[in-house]
Amino acid sequence: MKQIVSYFLMLSLLAGLASCDRKKVFESYKELNNNGWNKDSVVVFHVPLADTLKNHNLLVNIRNKGTYPYSNLWLFLTIGSPDGKILTDTVEFTLAEPDGRWKGSGLGGLHDNQILYKSSVFFPHKGKYKFQIKQGMRDNVLQGIRDVGIRIEKAN
Repeated sequence: MKQIVSYFLMLSLLAGLASCDRKKVFESYKELNNNGWNKDSVVVFHVPLADTLKNHNLLVNIRNKGTYPYSNLWLFLTIGSPDGKILTDTVEFTLAEPDGRWKGSGLGGLHDNQILYKSSVFFPHKGKYKFQIKQGMRDNVLQGIRDVGIRIEKAN
C-alpha cells in the first residue's frame, strides 16, 4: 500500500511539473562529441511549427563543464524556413560573470544556461524550420561545451 501511494505521488508530481511549462513549443538538446566541438561540426534541429499567428521567443540552451576555458561563447546560427529563405546570424553569449562565477544553474561541474536569442519572432509559414548551430570560437576543437539545444516558446 505504501508503494502504491508513493508511486501515485511521484506520478502526480511529474504530471504537475510537465504542465507548468505551457509556453514551450519545442525544446531539444544535442550532446556533443566528448573530444570537443569541432569548428566544422554543425548541430542541426528540424522543428515543425504550425502556429503562424502568434509570436515566439527563441532561446539557445548551453550546457558547459566547469572546465570550459572561456567566459563567453560565439555561435553562428542559421535558420532555414519552409519557403527556402535563410537567416544567418553571429551571436555572443556570456557564460560567466566577470568574477569567474558561472551563470545559469548547475550541480557539480556542469552548468545549464538558457539564453534568449530573439524575442517576439513571427514564423510566417507552417512547416519544418531548420536550425543550425556552429561554434565560432578560435579553437579548431572547442573543449568544455557538453550539450547545445534550442527552445521555442510562446511569447507573452
